[in-house]
Amino acid sequence: MSRAITFSEYGPPEVLRLSEVATPEPGPGQVRIRVRAASVNPLDIKVRSGLMAGTVPARFPVIPGLDAAGVVDAVGEGADAAVGDEVLGAAVGGGYGEYALLDRPVAKPEALSWDVAASLVTVGQTAFRVLGQLGVQAGQALLIHGAGGSVGTIAVQLAVARGITVIGTAGKHDIERITALGATAVPYGDGWAERVKAAAPQGVGFVFDASGAGVLADSVSLTGDSAHVITIADMSAAQHDVRFSAGSPGQAEESLPELVHLAAAGNLALPVWRAYPLDQAATAHADIEARRNHGKVVLLP
Repeated sequence: MSRAITFSEYGPPEVLRLSEVATPEPGPGQVRIRVRAASVNPLDIKVRSGLMAGTVPARFPVIPGLDAAGVVDAVGEGADAAVGDEVLGAAVGGGYGEYALLDRPVAKPEALSWDVAASLVTVGQTAFRVLGQLGVQAGQALLIHGAGGSVGTIAVQLAVARGITVIGTAGKHDIERITALGATAVPYGDGWAERVKAAAPQGVGFVFDASGAGVLADSVSLTGDSAHVITIADMSAAQHDVRFSAGSPGQAEESLPELVHLAAAGNLALPVWRAYPLDQAATAHADIEARRNHGKVVLLP
Protein backbone atom coordinates (compact mmCIF):
# COMPACT_ATOMS: atom_id res chain seq x y z
CA MET A 1 0.00 0.00 0.00
CA SER A 2 1.01 3.61 -0.52
CA ARG A 3 -0.45 7.09 -0.24
CA ALA A 4 -2.20 9.05 -2.98
CA ILE A 5 -4.70 11.85 -3.37
CA THR A 6 -8.14 10.58 -4.36
CA PHE A 7 -11.68 11.87 -4.80
CA SER A 8 -14.88 9.83 -4.79
CA GLU A 9 -17.36 12.48 -5.89
CA TYR A 10 -17.31 15.61 -8.02
CA GLY A 11 -17.08 18.86 -6.16
CA PRO A 12 -14.85 21.63 -4.78
CA PRO A 13 -11.18 21.18 -3.84
CA GLU A 14 -12.22 19.78 -0.46
CA VAL A 15 -13.30 16.48 -2.08
CA LEU A 16 -9.60 15.67 -2.48
CA ARG A 17 -8.37 13.31 0.25
CA LEU A 18 -5.04 11.74 1.14
CA SER A 19 -5.79 8.02 1.03
CA GLU A 20 -4.17 4.62 1.34
CA VAL A 21 -4.25 2.93 -2.07
CA ALA A 22 -2.84 -0.23 -3.63
CA THR A 23 0.62 0.49 -5.01
CA PRO A 24 0.31 0.18 -8.81
CA GLU A 25 2.13 -2.58 -10.67
CA PRO A 26 3.66 -1.86 -14.09
CA GLY A 27 2.25 -3.68 -17.10
CA PRO A 28 4.09 -4.50 -20.35
CA GLY A 29 6.14 -1.53 -21.50
CA GLN A 30 5.41 0.46 -18.35
CA VAL A 31 7.61 1.62 -15.51
CA ARG A 32 6.66 2.47 -11.95
CA ILE A 33 8.30 5.52 -10.45
CA ARG A 34 8.73 6.74 -6.92
CA VAL A 35 7.28 10.16 -7.59
CA ARG A 36 9.50 13.15 -6.83
CA ALA A 37 7.13 15.76 -8.28
CA ALA A 38 3.67 15.74 -9.88
CA SER A 39 2.25 18.59 -11.92
CA VAL A 40 -1.14 20.17 -11.24
CA ASN A 41 -2.90 21.07 -14.49
CA PRO A 42 -6.14 22.97 -15.15
CA LEU A 43 -7.59 19.77 -16.64
CA ASP A 44 -7.20 18.09 -13.23
CA ILE A 45 -9.49 20.74 -11.80
CA LYS A 46 -12.05 20.39 -14.59
CA VAL A 47 -12.19 16.64 -14.04
CA ARG A 48 -12.47 16.97 -10.25
CA SER A 49 -15.25 19.56 -10.46
CA GLY A 50 -17.31 17.44 -12.86
CA LEU A 51 -16.98 19.88 -15.74
CA MET A 52 -15.64 17.08 -17.92
CA ALA A 53 -18.14 14.44 -16.75
CA GLY A 54 -19.94 14.45 -20.10
CA THR A 55 -16.78 13.65 -22.08
CA VAL A 56 -14.48 12.01 -19.52
CA PRO A 57 -16.74 10.32 -16.94
CA ALA A 58 -14.93 9.41 -13.74
CA ARG A 59 -14.65 5.89 -12.35
CA PHE A 60 -14.48 6.60 -8.63
CA PRO A 61 -12.29 6.69 -6.69
CA VAL A 62 -10.05 8.76 -8.94
CA ILE A 63 -6.36 9.55 -8.47
CA PRO A 64 -5.88 12.82 -10.39
CA GLY A 65 -2.75 14.00 -12.14
CA LEU A 66 -1.54 13.88 -15.73
CA ASP A 67 2.22 14.30 -15.32
CA ALA A 68 4.91 13.07 -12.97
CA ALA A 69 8.66 12.75 -12.61
CA GLY A 70 10.61 10.39 -10.39
CA VAL A 71 12.94 7.43 -10.02
CA VAL A 72 12.09 4.08 -11.61
CA ASP A 73 11.62 1.41 -8.96
CA ALA A 74 9.91 -1.36 -11.01
CA VAL A 75 9.65 -2.17 -14.72
CA GLY A 76 7.22 -4.13 -16.85
CA GLU A 77 8.23 -6.48 -19.64
CA GLY A 78 9.79 -4.57 -22.53
CA ALA A 79 9.95 -1.26 -20.66
CA ASP A 80 12.36 1.31 -22.06
CA ALA A 81 14.01 2.19 -18.74
CA ALA A 82 15.76 0.48 -15.82
CA VAL A 83 15.38 0.56 -12.06
CA GLY A 84 17.16 3.63 -10.75
CA ASP A 85 16.65 5.75 -13.87
CA GLU A 86 15.37 9.30 -13.39
CA VAL A 87 12.46 9.85 -15.78
CA LEU A 88 9.38 11.93 -16.51
CA GLY A 89 6.23 11.45 -18.54
CA ALA A 90 2.47 11.16 -18.67
CA ALA A 91 1.07 9.28 -15.68
CA VAL A 92 -1.20 6.30 -16.29
CA GLY A 93 -3.94 6.16 -13.67
CA GLY A 94 -2.97 9.39 -11.93
CA GLY A 95 0.17 11.13 -10.75
CA TYR A 96 -0.84 12.55 -7.34
CA GLY A 97 0.73 9.81 -5.30
CA GLU A 98 3.88 8.32 -3.88
CA TYR A 99 4.04 6.02 -6.92
CA ALA A 100 2.86 6.36 -10.52
CA LEU A 101 3.02 4.41 -13.76
CA LEU A 102 4.46 5.84 -16.97
CA ASP A 103 3.86 4.32 -20.43
CA ARG A 104 6.60 6.15 -22.33
CA PRO A 105 9.18 7.45 -19.85
CA VAL A 106 11.65 10.06 -21.02
CA ALA A 107 15.04 10.35 -19.34
CA LYS A 108 15.40 13.37 -17.04
CA PRO A 109 18.70 15.18 -17.57
CA GLU A 110 20.59 16.11 -14.41
CA ALA A 111 20.31 19.79 -15.33
CA LEU A 112 16.50 19.64 -15.17
CA SER A 113 14.94 20.12 -11.74
CA TRP A 114 12.24 17.72 -10.57
CA ASP A 115 9.69 20.54 -10.44
CA VAL A 116 10.25 21.57 -14.05
CA ALA A 117 10.53 17.95 -15.24
CA ALA A 118 7.05 17.17 -13.92
CA SER A 119 5.62 20.48 -15.11
CA LEU A 120 6.83 20.28 -18.69
CA VAL A 121 4.88 17.28 -19.97
CA THR A 122 1.30 18.30 -20.73
CA VAL A 123 1.82 22.03 -21.22
CA GLY A 124 4.89 21.52 -23.41
CA GLN A 125 3.25 18.88 -25.57
CA THR A 126 0.15 21.05 -25.96
CA ALA A 127 2.11 24.09 -27.13
CA PHE A 128 4.17 21.96 -29.52
CA ARG A 129 1.08 20.23 -30.91
CA VAL A 130 -0.97 23.36 -31.56
CA LEU A 131 1.86 25.18 -33.33
CA GLY A 132 2.14 22.17 -35.63
CA GLN A 133 -1.62 22.10 -36.24
CA LEU A 134 -1.68 25.79 -37.11
CA GLY A 135 1.14 25.36 -39.59
CA VAL A 136 2.50 28.85 -38.91
CA GLN A 137 5.88 29.45 -40.54
CA ALA A 138 8.91 31.72 -40.03
CA GLY A 139 8.14 35.29 -40.96
CA GLN A 140 4.40 34.95 -40.30
CA ALA A 141 2.57 36.64 -37.41
CA LEU A 142 0.98 34.64 -34.59
CA LEU A 143 -1.25 35.95 -31.80
CA ILE A 144 -1.18 33.90 -28.58
CA HIS A 145 -3.97 34.55 -26.10
CA GLY A 146 -2.95 33.74 -22.53
CA ALA A 147 0.75 34.15 -23.29
CA GLY A 148 1.48 34.49 -19.58
CA GLY A 149 0.13 31.02 -18.76
CA SER A 150 2.25 27.89 -18.83
CA VAL A 151 1.11 26.68 -22.28
CA GLY A 152 1.30 30.21 -23.66
CA THR A 153 4.77 30.81 -22.24
CA ILE A 154 6.14 27.70 -23.92
CA ALA A 155 4.32 28.46 -27.19
CA VAL A 156 5.87 31.95 -27.23
CA GLN A 157 9.37 30.54 -26.86
CA LEU A 158 8.94 27.77 -29.43
CA ALA A 159 7.43 30.19 -31.96
CA VAL A 160 10.07 32.89 -31.47
CA ALA A 161 12.81 30.28 -31.89
CA ARG A 162 11.24 29.31 -35.23
CA GLY A 163 11.38 32.88 -36.53
CA ILE A 164 7.67 33.58 -36.08
CA THR A 165 6.54 37.09 -35.15
CA VAL A 166 4.64 36.67 -31.88
CA ILE A 167 2.09 38.97 -30.26
CA GLY A 168 0.86 37.80 -26.87
CA THR A 169 -2.05 38.95 -24.74
CA ALA A 170 -1.30 38.72 -21.03
CA GLY A 171 -2.02 40.20 -17.63
CA LYS A 172 -0.15 43.35 -16.67
CA HIS A 173 2.09 41.44 -14.27
CA ASP A 174 3.26 39.21 -17.17
CA ILE A 175 3.92 41.89 -19.80
CA GLU A 176 7.59 42.39 -18.96
CA ARG A 177 8.29 38.66 -18.81
CA ILE A 178 6.60 37.90 -22.13
CA THR A 179 8.42 40.80 -23.78
CA ALA A 180 11.74 39.42 -22.50
CA LEU A 181 10.94 36.13 -24.27
CA GLY A 182 10.89 37.92 -27.62
CA ALA A 183 7.17 38.59 -28.11
CA THR A 184 5.24 41.83 -28.37
CA ALA A 185 3.04 41.72 -25.28
CA VAL A 186 -0.27 43.56 -25.00
CA PRO A 187 -2.66 43.66 -22.02
CA TYR A 188 -5.73 41.45 -22.32
CA GLY A 189 -9.24 42.65 -21.49
CA ASP A 190 -11.59 45.09 -23.16
CA GLY A 191 -10.06 46.65 -26.26
CA TRP A 192 -7.49 43.88 -26.77
CA ALA A 193 -8.20 43.59 -30.50
CA GLU A 194 -7.41 47.25 -31.13
CA ARG A 195 -4.22 46.95 -29.10
CA VAL A 196 -3.19 43.93 -31.16
CA LYS A 197 -3.84 45.81 -34.41
CA ALA A 198 -1.68 48.68 -33.16
CA ALA A 199 1.10 46.30 -32.13
CA ALA A 200 0.95 44.35 -35.42
CA PRO A 201 0.04 46.79 -38.19
CA GLN A 202 1.09 44.16 -40.73
CA GLY A 203 -1.79 42.01 -39.53
CA VAL A 204 -2.07 38.68 -37.72
CA GLY A 205 -2.30 35.49 -39.74
CA PHE A 206 -2.82 32.91 -36.99
CA VAL A 207 -4.25 32.76 -33.47
CA PHE A 208 -3.54 30.29 -30.66
CA ASP A 209 -6.11 30.73 -27.88
CA ALA A 210 -4.80 29.34 -24.61
CA SER A 211 -7.03 31.56 -22.48
CA GLY A 212 -10.64 30.59 -23.12
CA ALA A 213 -11.61 34.19 -22.41
CA GLY A 214 -14.27 34.65 -25.09
CA VAL A 215 -11.87 35.91 -27.75
CA LEU A 216 -12.73 33.62 -30.67
CA ALA A 217 -15.08 35.86 -32.68
CA ASP A 218 -12.63 38.76 -32.77
CA SER A 219 -9.74 36.37 -33.39
CA VAL A 220 -11.45 35.02 -36.51
CA SER A 221 -12.05 38.60 -37.65
CA LEU A 222 -8.36 39.43 -37.18
CA THR A 223 -7.14 36.50 -39.28
CA GLY A 224 -10.01 36.49 -41.76
CA ASP A 225 -10.09 32.69 -41.66
CA SER A 226 -11.46 30.49 -38.87
CA ALA A 227 -9.14 27.70 -40.03
CA HIS A 228 -6.24 29.84 -38.79
CA VAL A 229 -7.56 29.92 -35.21
CA ILE A 230 -7.21 27.11 -32.66
CA THR A 231 -8.32 27.05 -29.03
CA ILE A 232 -7.46 24.67 -26.21
CA ALA A 233 -9.71 26.36 -23.67
CA ASP A 234 -12.95 27.69 -25.18
CA MET A 235 -15.75 25.12 -25.38
CA SER A 236 -17.71 27.37 -27.76
CA ALA A 237 -15.19 26.70 -30.52
CA ALA A 238 -17.68 24.97 -32.82
CA GLN A 239 -19.98 28.00 -32.76
CA HIS A 240 -17.19 29.98 -34.41
CA ASP A 241 -16.09 27.18 -36.77
CA VAL A 242 -12.82 27.08 -34.84
CA ARG A 243 -10.84 23.94 -34.08
CA PHE A 244 -10.65 22.74 -30.49
CA SER A 245 -7.32 20.97 -29.97
CA ALA A 246 -7.04 18.12 -27.50
CA GLY A 247 -4.29 15.59 -26.82
CA SER A 248 -3.66 12.62 -29.07
CA PRO A 249 -1.96 9.24 -28.56
CA GLY A 250 1.75 9.25 -29.22
CA GLN A 251 2.28 12.97 -28.78
CA ALA A 252 4.81 12.30 -26.00
CA GLU A 253 6.95 10.32 -28.41
CA GLU A 254 6.82 13.14 -30.92
CA SER A 255 7.72 16.15 -28.82
CA LEU A 256 8.65 15.45 -25.21
CA PRO A 257 12.31 14.46 -25.73
CA GLU A 258 12.89 17.64 -27.73
CA LEU A 259 11.17 19.79 -25.10
CA VAL A 260 13.24 18.16 -22.35
CA HIS A 261 16.45 18.79 -24.30
CA LEU A 262 15.56 22.47 -24.83
CA ALA A 263 14.70 22.99 -21.16
CA ALA A 264 17.83 21.23 -19.89
CA ALA A 265 19.99 23.34 -22.22
CA GLY A 266 18.46 26.55 -20.87
CA ASN A 267 16.61 27.30 -24.12
CA LEU A 268 13.10 26.82 -22.75
CA ALA A 269 11.97 28.41 -19.49
CA LEU A 270 8.91 27.29 -17.53
CA PRO A 271 8.27 29.21 -14.30
CA VAL A 272 7.19 27.12 -11.32
CA TRP A 273 5.18 29.26 -8.92
CA ARG A 274 4.89 26.97 -5.91
CA ALA A 275 5.45 23.41 -4.69
CA TYR A 276 3.05 21.92 -2.14
CA PRO A 277 3.29 18.79 -0.02
CA LEU A 278 1.07 16.02 -1.37
CA ASP A 279 -1.44 16.41 1.45
CA GLN A 280 -2.06 20.03 0.41
CA ALA A 281 -3.46 19.12 -3.01
CA ALA A 282 -6.78 20.78 -2.16
CA THR A 283 -4.99 24.06 -1.40
CA ALA A 284 -3.10 23.79 -4.69
CA HIS A 285 -6.38 23.35 -6.59
CA ALA A 286 -8.00 26.24 -4.73
CA ASP A 287 -5.10 28.56 -5.53
CA ILE A 288 -5.27 27.74 -9.23
CA GLU A 289 -9.05 28.16 -9.33
CA ALA A 290 -8.67 31.57 -7.67
CA ARG A 291 -5.96 32.45 -10.24
CA ARG A 292 -3.46 33.19 -7.49
CA ASN A 293 -0.66 31.32 -9.25
CA HIS A 294 1.76 32.91 -11.70
CA GLY A 295 3.39 29.81 -13.08
CA LYS A 296 3.15 26.06 -12.65
CA VAL A 297 2.07 24.35 -9.44
CA VAL A 298 3.51 21.00 -8.35
CA LEU A 299 2.94 18.47 -5.58
CA LEU A 300 5.82 16.84 -3.73
CA PRO A 301 4.96 13.38 -2.31
